[in-house]
Amino acid sequence: MTSFDHRTNSRVPFVHLVGRKRSILVVLAALVVSVLVILFAPDPVEGSGAGSNLPDGAESALAKKAAAELPGSEDAPAIVAFSRDGEKLSGQDLAAVAALREPLADLGEASPPVPSEDGTLALLAIPLPGDVSNDENADNVQELRDVVADGTPEGVTAEVTGGPAVQADLGKVFDGADTRLLAVTAGVVALLLLITYRSPWLWLVPLTVIGIGDRVAAVSLNYASQLLDKPIDGSITGITSVLVFGAGTNYALLLIARYREELRRYDDRRDAMRHAVGAAAPAILSSSGTVALALVALTLAESPFVSSIGAAGALGIVVAVLYALVVLPSAMVLPGRWLFWPFVPRQGQEGKEYSGLWGRLGTGVTRRPAIVLVVSLAALVAMALPLLGLKTGLGQSEQFLDEPESISAQKTLSEGFPGGLSSPTTVVTSADRAEDVAAAAKQVDGVDDATVQRRDDSAAEISVTLAADPGTDESLDTIRDLRTALDDVDPDALVGGADAEDIDERATAADDRALLIPIVLGVVLVMLLVLLRSVVAALLLAATTVLSYLSALGVGWLVFQGLGYSAMDVSTPLLAFIFLVALGVDYNIFLTARAREETAATGDATDGIVRALAVTGGVITSAGILLAAVFTVLGVLPLVLLAQLGVVVGFGVLLDTLLVRSVVTPALVAVTGRWFWWPNRLSKQHAEGAHAA
Repeated sequence: MTSFDHRTNSRVPFVHLVGRKRSILVVLAALVVSVLVILFAPDPVEGSGAGSNLPDGAESALAKKAAAELPGSEDAPAIVAFSRDGEKLSGQDLAAVAALREPLADLGEASPPVPSEDGTLALLAIPLPGDVSNDENADNVQELRDVVADGTPEGVTAEVTGGPAVQADLGKVFDGADTRLLAVTAGVVALLLLITYRSPWLWLVPLTVIGIGDRVAAVSLNYASQLLDKPIDGSITGITSVLVFGAGTNYALLLIARYREELRRYDDRRDAMRHAVGAAAPAILSSSGTVALALVALTLAESPFVSSIGAAGALGIVVAVLYALVVLPSAMVLPGRWLFWPFVPRQGQEGKEYSGLWGRLGTGVTRRPAIVLVVSLAALVAMALPLLGLKTGLGQSEQFLDEPESISAQKTLSEGFPGGLSSPTTVVTSADRAEDVAAAAKQVDGVDDATVQRRDDSAAEISVTLAADPGTDESLDTIRDLRTALDDVDPDALVGGADAEDIDERATAADDRALLIPIVLGVVLVMLLVLLRSVVAALLLAATTVLSYLSALGVGWLVFQGLGYSAMDVSTPLLAFIFLVALGVDYNIFLTARAREETAATGDATDGIVRALAVTGGVITSAGILLAAVFTVLGVLPLVLLAQLGVVVGFGVLLDTLLVRSVVTPALVAVTGRWFWWPNRLSKQHAEGAHAA
């Protein structure tokens, strides 16, 4: 019988939580704490339904804040578009539209209907209360739609748009999204765990532990939301849930694989688990630390949405690693070896890792490493080439997978009215210059009209209607020209509205990329240096991970171009970079951490990487496929950003798992030899071993 040396890995505190009685106490304590945290969680601070990319200091944000201080800011106009499938509206149709003003009086005083020049469209504007909660706004918009539907003549289509309607539709698309995401994610994880372990019940343990961890992470965001008085929207909770499930299950797979390995060495399953935790924890902590620090770096972003994802994601990773290294080991040892049935590992049983598929792959790669490396790198570069034509920035109408009524109504209105009518641009200026500013705005190419709407003694708001549809290149160019023109009349004038916000969000995203990408790369390099103690290994692994990201983004851009999208969301490149570089380097950490162990035993870097790939190849591939599948599940949420993120990160993880980690990294080690580990003592050990031989 092999006995466990309690001095081994004594620096890993989680080792000592595994024991006959301690394991029971750990599981019970975790269950009680989790239930209490979930039961007493507060509701999050209410938001608009989707995160904002707009920092407080952006011009459009300042314009919105200044406009809110003017008289009448408590009202938010909704617009109803009436059409008859391209045919002219009759006099009876227009009379019926006008008659709607009476039943709508409880919501606000609607304006008389305004027909388009060709008579195929009519619009009705009604001011809805603007200073209400999201739920109250949604109720008001739904009441408006119900009243309009009841009074609209047969054959006439009525669609509601405007700020309140867009906000209500945005909130509606997230209704039930958390439940759908949780159900689909749990189903995908369960299926892949079942396939991986081929056991009727083993998969239940990690799925249950990580599933509880996911719920704890989700409600922890509610606590943080109340503490910081910041809203948490559906996209942030969705991304955090995917991170917890994906990363947590990855850590579980690596731990269980090491546990299975140690069960062949130890008679006592608790000794086997203690050794497994001691051996796996350093790599898991290094990888999770890399991800968490990269996400913490996101909190430096100017974009509130990106910053919130960073804070929420880092919290989720901490919860995931705690449940994977504290709760899961104790939960795994309680049932005993039979948990692995029908493939129960026995003490003294020989493993098949070194002679398996991954061992043969590693041997094949290292026989012709230079050729393999050149071909692999050429393939990665080819996949990155589409980035030469990458465009970022989606208009408001392009941000939804399924187009809501408020967006389709904007398109309907643009067929008979100026494109910017449903989403007017606002200019806030000093009261004494209002008329001059309005006159200057009318002279800008692309501006259809500009009128002073609201004012007080010090400031005035001017409503500017653009000729182009919202979110188009033409409308954005008009906003830029408008800002330039108004600088000569009133340098303090503030231009806001949806198109102005779009421009400011794109500028913010560019600034965030320039700031955060170098920081995250620095974090990854430092973590690799600390773990591997090799400058060469750290630089090579970081470089391959970045190349893998560029390849995945290039393929993702190609896919969404094929689906008809004109651009990627402004946040997609940065968020994909964070997740792919931080999570992608995980697999290289797991592989090279084991390679360091094997190289120390064999004295040869190439043999070490081949043996490491043979032992870890199966579990890391399973982990990569699972993580890719979990990120792809983001597509069940309604925003194009999340779908793009799911495709890019999902493909990138597969690319990193199947090509970079399995082929490129072993080839790099074989080409560089002992210098891969320089200046680690392994490079000297290798040289000394070769000299002695």
